[in-house]
Amino acid sequence: MDALEQRPVSETDSDFNYNTDGYEGDGTEDGKSQDGSETLPYIDESPTMSPQLCAPQGPDGEAVSPTPPEGLPPGGDMEKGLEMKKLVLSGFLASEEIYINQLEALLLPMRPLKATATTSQPVLTIQQVETIFYKIQDIFEIHKEFYDALLPNIQQWDEKVTVGHLFQKLASQLGVYKAFVDNYKVALETAEKCSQANSQFQKISENLKVKGPKDSKDCTTTVSMEALLYKPIDRVTRSTLVLHDLLKHTPKDHPDFPLLQDALRISQNFLSSINEEIDPRRTAVTTPKGEARQLVKDGFLVEVSESSRKVRHVFLFTDLLLCAKMKKTAVGRHQQYECKWYIPLADLTFQTLDESDTSHSIQVLPEHEIEEMKIKISVLKSEIQKEKKAPKGQSRVERLRKKMNEQESWLLLHSPTIPFRIHNKHGKSYLFLLSSDYERSEWRESIQKLQKKDLQACVLSSVELQVLTSSCFKLRTVHNIPVTSNKDDEETPGLYGFLHVIVHSAKGFKESANLYCTLEVDSYGYFVSKAKTRVFRDTTEPQWNEEFEIELEGSQYLRILCYEKCYDKSMLNKDDNEIVDKIMGKGQVQLDPQTVQSKNWHMDVIEMNGIKVEFSMKFTSRDLSLKRTPSKKQSGVFGVKINVVTKRERSKVPYIVRQCIEEVEKRGIDEVGIYRISGVATDIQALKTAFDTNTKDILMMLSDMDINAIAGTLKLYFRELPEPLLTDRLYPAFMEGIALSDPAAKENCMMHLLRSLPDPNLMTFLTLLEHLKRVAEKEPINKMSLHNLATVFGPTLLRPSESETTKGQHITSASDIWSHDVMAQVQVLLYYLQHPPISFAELKRNTLYFSTDV
Repeated sequence: MDALEQRPVSETDSDFNYNTDGYEGDGTEDGKSQDGSETLPYIDESPTMSPQLCAPQGPDGEAVSPTPPEGLPPGGDMEKGLEMKKLVLSGFLASEEIYINQLEALLLPMRPLKATATTSQPVLTIQQVETIFYKIQDIFEIHKEFYDALLPNIQQWDEKVTVGHLFQKLASQLGVYKAFVDNYKVALETAEKCSQANSQFQKISENLKVKGPKDSKDCTTTVSMEALLYKPIDRVTRSTLVLHDLLKHTPKDHPDFPLLQDALRISQNFLSSINEEIDPRRTAVTTPKGEARQLVKDGFLVEVSESSRKVRHVFLFTDLLLCAKMKKTAVGRHQQYECKWYIPLADLTFQTLDESDTSHSIQVLPEHEIEEMKIKISVLKSEIQKEKKAPKGQSRVERLRKKMNEQESWLLLHSPTIPFRIHNKHGKSYLFLLSSDYERSEWRESIQKLQKKDLQACVLSSVELQVLTSSCFKLRTVHNIPVTSNKDDEETPGLYGFLHVIVHSAKGFKESANLYCTLEVDSYGYFVSKAKTRVFRDTTEPQWNEEFEIELEGSQYLRILCYEKCYDKSMLNKDDNEIVDKIMGKGQVQLDPQTVQSKNWHMDVIEMNGIKVEFSMKFTSRDLSLKRTPSKKQSGVFGVKINVVTKRERSKVPYIVRQCIEEVEKRGIDEVGIYRISGVATDIQALKTAFDTNTKDILMMLSDMDINAIAGTLKLYFRELPEPLLTDRLYPAFMEGIALSDPAAKENCMMHLLRSLPDPNLMTFLTLLEHLKRVAEKEPINKMSLHNLATVFGPTLLRPSESETTKGQHITSASDIWSHDVMAQVQVLLYYLQHPPISFAELKRNTLYFSTDV
């Protein structure tokens, strides 16, 4: 692979190593891809969580593994962590030496070229020299100083050695790279022009000599100037990857930890800001007319073709959109794409709103099938973790992985529902389904941006199409379908628990509008919308200051989308029967566990199309957030035993439950995502206080309050009960009952358990049950199925108190708790939701078929 053909570091690049330039077998470094076209930089931000650490290349270009240091201590995680840290650093130091030698090779001709610029026979003008070698000297000095400071630390390594300050200083000097990147394209163009105009410079620029590492026999290699000018662009990504690994092997109480964290934050922010500015385009094929066709974007999308869903790899080039599928090839053969269709961008149009061609509706699977597949995947994940620890578990792990891959691919195929339709000039339409509005707008914006240029309609001959399609394999930036089984074992599994987000305000709007934001997080490989702020009317500076609590299921990213609300009914989108609000801006942040998991709020800003949205977030892990803490107070209703509240109120069901249910049925039953979309935390707190102090204005407050806040208050009431509504005492029996496979035995057991509940608990449960069934009847409108509701309420109604959870249990990780207990809790509630109506009187009257002491 060519050194300059940058391919993002995918999560599965296990052959990636730091000390080489991060490519497999750097061969000729002439800056051209095989088809002779040029390549443009794309800085990759995706961290490879466990690249192999290896030492400098051997004489044959193969990476040589580092020799483990003599006398490794046999035990102790601390020592192991520090030993790993030393290996990471040694590897990075070796690559730093190569990088410094590359920069030095660039600087070598700069001085004589500068000197001759003022003579009567200049090779280049002073201006050209300064443009081509812009900032190289500064970058060289920064890295030389860093290398000289790091080397002695590794030579005299012990657990007291600190290097964080060196990485922090390196990160703080990234501004030089910003200047370099901004000038990069001009530098390349200038070098190219000068080469064509001056044979002497061409000779120099094609034969730069790079010294090998001190201990290598092969002293120098010949590299082109173009290849070397690419190295700094590549370097920042490498440094960021190393910081990830260093943090992983640095104990949290080590003085390096906060400094490395800070360096990583600066580096990641720097990469994000740069990627917004450089189009990640790389030239693919030069067309016969000599125009450069570049790849702008690619990714896996679900296409609806002949009423069935197919996963396609879609490539957006500067002048056309190509839809391909991977060909089946024999083992060991090079994989190839097959083109399904392409549309020249000059002929491509999006769906217009007044179109009537929407007769074929999209087949959507019932929600519970999707949820059941998630359960299966979670259980498989847990099994894989267990088998890994077993002595002979490896072959079984492979089988389980294969099964999980199939199930995740199925989920990816069937879960997207957001339509994205495009047409060619002959009126033929193609329909993709995406999982989030964010993704849809990204594709639409990328295409529209290219269409602003003066595009000529192109027709490809079969040979040209074949050449273009085969180039896709080499050019693609997305290598694997985004499923867990394609990720590295060591990679972070994402966060399980609750993310608290406050959306503060936004700036940068040109004119007043009705504005709101939505929040999305990823789960099982795709993104779901989790919260929505209220609409701030007619303003250029909305101040929402709304807090949300978002449940995370292995999430790694938070996305914020800012919309302008459209109240014009004529703008109805025929595809999904919803009014299309205009996306004003969108952005995403990585949920880095180390940054987010501090106890304090973490303030951040997302920049999107010139708009800045300010927000804060903090994270509570699932095991912490799900603790039930008994209330010390006897007044109020939150955190107080249910029988105490009903006795005080002289009611069968607590007033708070009755009022919230009544309000939701009055005006929230048609609300999309009711009980799933998070309500504003400050509103929920206000209602909590009002119910606790029995405020006289409670009914007035309820009628004015956003309906999602009322739904959130009801969920919070059940979550804060000192023991679950279905009681700690009966919890083990509910778990056993739901696992019974004989339907009659299960029915008997599950009804018997309901009878065993105290009366206030049973009455409240039956009241809630009937309410949730009524909500699910409106599923076509509110998109909340019984299964959806069981997922939301199951853990809330069944999750045991702290003392019960910890007795005799050792929980290995937050995702383990999620996999087994929570899934069973969901199944228990679903059983009752799917059951024919259960009446209190009937239950109490029925005699037992069998009696068990629970």
